[in-house]
Parts: sequence; structure tokens; C-alpha cells
Amino acid sequence: MRRSAAAAAAQRPWLPLFCMLLLLLFSLFATAAVEDGLLNNGDFETVGEVSTGGRGDGITSLPGWTVDGTVELVESGQKQGGMILIVPEGVHAVRLGNDAEIAQGLQLEKGATYAVTFSAARTCAQLETLNVSVWPASQTVDLQTLYSVEGWDAYAWAFQAPAEAEVDGTESRLSFRNPGMEDDPTCGPIIDDVAIKKLFSPERSQDDAVVNGDFEEGPWMLPNSSLGVLLPTNLDEETSALPGWMVESNRAVRYIDSYHFDVPQGKRAVELLSGKEGIISQMVETTPQKQYSLTFSVGAAGDSCQAPMAVMAFAGDQAQSFHYSPTGNATHQPANVTFTARAERTRIAFYSVYYNTRSDDRSSLCGPVVDEVRLRGVSKATASSSNWVACLLSLAVPVLMAFT
Repeated sequence: MRRSAAAAAAQRPWLPLFCMLLLLLFSLFATAAVEDGLLNNGDFETVGEVSTGGRGDGITSLPGWTVDGTVELVESGQKQGGMILIVPEGVHAVRLGNDAEIAQGLQLEKGATYAVTFSAARTCAQLETLNVSVWPASQTVDLQTLYSVEGWDAYAWAFQAPAEAEVDGTESRLSFRNPGMEDDPTCGPIIDDVAIKKLFSPERSQDDAVVNGDFEEGPWMLPNSSLGVLLPTNLDEETSALPGWMVESNRAVRYIDSYHFDVPQGKRAVELLSGKEGIISQMVETTPQKQYSLTFSVGAAGDSCQAPMAVMAFAGDQAQSFHYSPTGNATHQPANVTFTARAERTRIAFYSVYYNTRSDDRSSLCGPVVDEVRLRGVSKATASSSNWVACLLSLAVPVLMAFT
């Protein structure tokens, strides 16, 4: 005799619970935030449908991305007239023509800060820019050929995901658009290796007022890239690709790693480029009328940067330059600025004193490295001792020079 449906269900009490678990798992996977690293087809090596009509190969579809306008597939070694088009890595990249755009939907954690890293190169236009946006944030990044010998660079841009409740479970849209309008509509920037990383603001220690002074927290570093990552102008430390720090200048600074550069400590540091046009700064908490010591490391990146190299350091109303003078096998040296705080928040800042270029390519900018930035209070006894030492040294130097 066939059992009734009610009797069968009674013998399977786990079925409703199992269904609920399946629904929960599905909802978790459906709304999972994007993971750190390359985006879906972020290297553009998976090719969609291509039409060969007109000049270049126009993309009609690109897996993982939506395309709008004249978007071309570029292959390594491809020529346009007498110019070889640059593909930063792998076989393929995309080029954006006039007002062309590529975009990808992302699942983001509401209110979280992310950094997008991407490689870009110029082609035939004199001035090429990229507009990078995730609503409501956007920034136009100038693409220049001053920073490397490769003809391309990696850039990073940070944004904060919307904090509204309705963002949960919905997609945000990351887009790259070429705002240029050239006579040749196919001219435009080349994009490759688009990656993302969720950023965390390191906690400030009790005896150090600087946040992320070792620069260990920053944007995604492309593992096969030896050029570092350029950090364009960013005046908002809350949404900086280098948490805690602002880039106050017209030109970029370079975020470097210990796998391809000389780094004083840890795995990350900052190389200052473009003289006064490459400034990093941070507002730190201080106690008025209290004396502080700003310490940091000055070094060379090991990228054939020509001497002399020097860093200008600012701490409150004090400014002092430090020349990098290597001794033996050392690639860095300590520096210190002592000052008295005048307010509850004090600005510290660094820039390169000189406009340095590489010895193997004088058109590529480089500069001194800054790392291990710390700000600590100084006791009166320590300050008095430091002042006496400085006084004795200032007297001893001319005496020694007189006998040499």
C-alpha cells in the first residue's frame, strides 16, 4: 500500500531544515563580496566575439565586461603605422577609443574602502586620460610616460563603497572611460591587469601617532610587475589607496615592494618622484606644547636612480632636508626631526628635494625611498640631551675641518 504524503514527510523532519540551509548558502554565495586580486577576466586574456570591419579589431563582446563605443582588442607586438602598441602583460589588452567605456559589476561590502589597480599605456594621442569610477566616486587619471622605461605603468585608485542599506546584495559598477576626443577615433589608452583589494586602516599604536607608517597596507601589487604602483593625487586620507596618507601633488608617487626594489623594512615602501610635485602627508594627533620626534628611514630603491638624492621632511613648523649618503652595503639610513606641537593635529609631509632620473634612461623619474615613519613624544631629559649632542656636533665639525 502506498504511504500517504503526510506520513512520508513525517519521516523526513530534516527536509525543511536542509532546504533552509541551501537557501542560506545560495544567498551567501550570491552576495559574496569581490575577492582581492584580478577581476573576472581582468587580464583580458579570455577573448569574446571580434569584428574586423574598419580599423583595428572592434570588440563586440568581452567576457566579464560590458563594452560601449570603440573598444579594440590589442595583441602583443601589434603595430599601428610605425608604432608598436604596448601590452603590459600577457597576449591581450584593450584600447578605448573616443568616449569608449568598459565596465564590470562588483559585489562590494557596504561602507568598505577598496583600491583598484590597473596597468595603462598611451598610444597615439598627445594627452591621454582615464576616468575611473564606482558610483558615486570617480577620478580622472593622467597617463604620462615619465615614470618607467617600459612605456606603461600600473596605477591605483581608491574609493569607498556606498554605505546605504540598499547596497547590500546589489552590484556596484566599476567603469573605465576614455574622455578624450581625438581626430583619430581609435586613438586612446590601453588597459590591462585590472585588480581590486579591500583596504584596512591599521591601528595606531600607543607610542606612535602615525598610521600605516611602515606602508605595509596599500593597493594590490601585480606579482609579475617590476614597476611598482603609481599613486596619483588624492587629497582625502579616508579614501586613499595608501591608508592614512594623502598624495598632495600634481604628480604621482610610487608604491614599491621588496621583491623588485630595495625596501628599508618589511615588504612595502614609498619612492618619492618629481621633486616638490610628489608629496605624501598625514595629519597626526598631537598634544599642544609637547615635544615630539619624527623618525623615518631614507634610502634608495635600487632602480639605478642617479645621485644626489634627498628628502625634505615637514613636522609642524619644522622643515629639514636629509641627503641619502650610502655607506658600505647599506641601502638606507635613519633620519630624525624634533619639534614642538602647536595644535591637537600636526601635519607631517615628505617630498624629494631633487628631480631625479635613472642612469639607464634619463627620461624616467625616480627618487629617494621613505619608510618606517614614526612619531613619538620626547621627554624633557631626552630632549635636553639631544640638544646638547647637536650643539657639540655643530662645534666639533668646524674644528675637525680646520685640522684636515
